[in-house]
Amino acid sequence: MAHRTGEHVRLLSGVQARRIAARRLRDEITRGAVVPGQRLVEPELGERYGVTRNSARLALDVLIAEGLVERIPNRGARVRVMSGSEVVAVLECRQVLDGLLARKAAQNAADDQVERLQATVGRLRRAVADHESLECWELIQEHHRLVAEAARHGLASSLVELLQSRVARHSFQFLLRPGRAQQALAELTQVVDAIAERRADAAERVARAHLQSSIDELLREPTEA
Repeated sequence: MAHRTGEHVRLLSGVQARRIAARRLRDEITRGAVVPGQRLVEPELGERYGVTRNSARLALDVLIAEGLVERIPNRGARVRVMSGSEVVAVLECRQVLDGLLARKAAQNAADDQVERLQATVGRLRRAVADHESLECWELIQEHHRLVAEAARHGLASSLVELLQSRVARHSFQFLLRPGRAQQALAELTQVVDAIAERRADAAERVARAHLQSSIDELLREPTEA
């Protein structure tokens, strides 16, 4: 906590503080602890994260650059509200890039990287069976990180990371829907199998299909007014 009764608590400042605040706010947006349209007040954020007001402001700037937060003139910052069409557009870009990374991973992955991917899918299978939604989410993110690492394509990896931050909350909410975790497990298992077997065309195809299932689900939802 930033404040304690009867004692002074030193607030963190600088680059480390900015990173801590940005990471924690990003995580809260993803998990739904703060919701689209919610106001973000710098002093309150500073107190919650134990950082200075300036560090909180700089953290907001980071998330504005990522597309998660926006500043409204004369009203301050708030969690950005994304329309369904915007989320679809991001996922369509992700689809192309994820396919490329899966293809490159099939071509470039070292044996130990393949083993880590297989181990992650194994852990994901157990998490799905145990209905551990948060662990499932974290393992899916680990899967994507390992694929990007194995692909050895820095530009595509950095673009995916930027795009993912914009739709992380939506992706997490998708995972909570009935049957979605099981579907994701089946799709990512296919990706890992194709990478392990060095089938680049198949790896790209199934990686793209994994994103397409989310796109299709969004397009079936009622259009916002």
